[in-house]
Amino acid sequence: MADEARAVLAVLATVGGFLQFPGAWHGVETWLEPVAGGIAEAVARPTGALLVTGPTGSGKSTTLYAALTQINRPEINIITVEDPVEYRLPGINQVQVNEKIDLSFARVLRSTLRQDPDIILVGEIRDQETAQIALRAALTGHLVFSTLHTKDAMTTPVRLIDMGAPAYMVATALEAVIAQRLVRKICESCSGPHVPDEREMHWMKHILGEAAAAGAFRHGRGCSHCHNTGYYGRIGVYEMLEMTPELVAAASSADSNLFISAASRQIAGHTLMHHAVERALAGTTTIAEAIKVSTELED
Repeated sequence: MADEARAVLAVLATVGGFLQFPGAWHGVETWLEPVAGGIAEAVARPTGALLVTGPTGSGKSTTLYAALTQINRPEINIITVEDPVEYRLPGINQVQVNEKIDLSFARVLRSTLRQDPDIILVGEIRDQETAQIALRAALTGHLVFSTLHTKDAMTTPVRLIDMGAPAYMVATALEAVIAQRLVRKICESCSGPHVPDEREMHWMKHILGEAAAAGAFRHGRGCSHCHNTGYYGRIGVYEMLEMTPELVAAASSADSNLFISAASRQIAGHTLMHHAVERALAGTTTIAEAIKVSTELED
């Protein structure tokens, strides 16, 4: 194995256009509908920080690019700092970092702030310096979008504080956090009714109670269209945490347990796991995919 090589190809499809937000923009119904209203409110604000969290490959950048395309106008100065630049957007200044020549996120971000941007997209907050510069920008008249690697929305402010960002800065700069995952969609060409096995039904009853027994679940039987996998394409599952006055006060206290408790109350019933279950109930994905999301959150 030591002498073998491996290549990974990331295919970024832009031919069909970027995702659209329903409700706030033209009523287009897409995979972002559970959090679209909250995103629309966040990006309409003149200042503050909007963070999208999740593991690598969960669609974080795509979500932020969708937000940028909706508010991209000639009179708005938008600058992105990325590693790498994944999508080319007309009318937006995009800068790719290069650590080999000391062109780091923090260094580029400091230079970006001298260009009087209205909106800044930071590809990823990786360290204390980048976190503090981004949050300070959000407090001083800029709208900041970025991503972070945390497993859910409510642990994100705690993670920023653990990275060294002052609690007061996190509490006052952060407007909202979106956590997301991607689940596989059932192939429409071979979709059929599915009777949950004992393990699946036990899990569904743990989430839904006896209502799980009335669910009309589906799965893909496998066909030439989906290469006999039963799945074709992917769709997002989301949760969103908005920084209400209660959460701002809890985050300012720097007591992580107090914040997690308050955040849990706000997001109860609208978590990633609940949205994955909703996708399964709607016949969009399988129970197995919903369980997979739950397992990742518990690890």
